[in-house]
Amino acid sequence: MAGGEEGAAKPTAGFASSELGKRVASAIVLIPIALAAAWQGGWAFALFWLAAGIATAWEWTNMTRVAPRLPVQAVLGVGLTVLTVLLLTDASFVAFAGVCALTLLAAALLSEGREGKFWALTGFAYAVVLTLVPPIVREHPNLGLPGLLWMFAVVWSTDIAAYFTGRSLGGPKLWPRVSPKKTWSGFAGGLLAAAVAGFLVAWGVQKLGLMPPFSLRNVVMLSLVASVASQLGDLGESALKRHCDVKDSSHLIPGHGGVMDRLDGFWAVALILGIVLLIIRFAS
Repeated sequence: MAGGEEGAAKPTAGFASSELGKRVASAIVLIPIALAAAWQGGWAFALFWLAAGIATAWEWTNMTRVAPRLPVQAVLGVGLTVLTVLLLTDASFVAFAGVCALTLLAAALLSEGREGKFWALTGFAYAVVLTLVPPIVREHPNLGLPGLLWMFAVVWSTDIAAYFTGRSLGGPKLWPRVSPKKTWSGFAGGLLAAAVAGFLVAWGVQKLGLMPPFSLRNVVMLSLVASVASQLGDLGESALKRHCDVKDSSHLIPGHGGVMDRLDGFWAVALILGIVLLIIRFAS
C-alpha cells in the first residue's frame, strides 16, 4: 500500500515541478487576483495595472540593457504613476500628453547612446498601453466589466488553446526563426477557442442584462481579430527576446517567465482597443 502511494505521488511531484505545472500554479494564483481587481474597478484595478506597467518597463529596460538602468527605470516608473493618478482624477487629455512628453524627454536625456534612447522611449510606450487601457475599458460606459471580461476570455483562450493544440497536433511551424515551438495548428486552435470564448461572454452578458443587445456575429469577428493580434503580440515579444538573446523577459512569474511573457498577447489587444477608443474620442 505504501509503495502504491509513493508511486502515485511521483507523477504529481513531477507535474508540479514541470513547466506546465508551474504555469497552472501561477494561473491559479494570478487569475483570481486579476478578476477580483476587475470586479472592484476604480483605484484597486488601476493600481493592479500600474504594477503591471512598471514591471513591464523594468523588464523591457533590463532586456534591452538601457543605461544608466536604474535612473531610467525610476523616470519611467514615476511617469506611469503620474499617468495613473491623472486617469483616476479625470484629468484632461492635454495633461496626459504633457506627462508623456516630459517622461519621454527625461528618459531620452538620461539614456546613453542612440539605441539606448530608442529602447527607453519604446519601453515607456509599451508600458503605457498596459497601464492605461485596461482601466479605461473598465470605466468606459459602453464597455465596462463585460468588455474587460471579453478581453480576458479571448486572450486567455487563445493562449491556452494554442499551447495545447500545438503540442497535440504539431505540424508546420508558424515562424520558426522567431518562435520555433509555435505551429499553424496552434494558431488555428487559438482562433477557434477565441471565437467560442468571445461569443460565450457576449451571449452571457446579454442574457444577464448587463449590456444592451448587439450583434453576436460581430463579436465573433472581433474575437477572431483579437486572437490574431494576441498571437502576433506573442510573436513580437519572442522576436524582441531573440534580439536581446534572452529566454524570458524576467523570472517574476514561475512557469511563465516575466510579466511581458504573460501579457504580450493582452498588450496587443489592448493596443488595438486603445487606438479605436482614441479615434472614437476625437471623431465625436
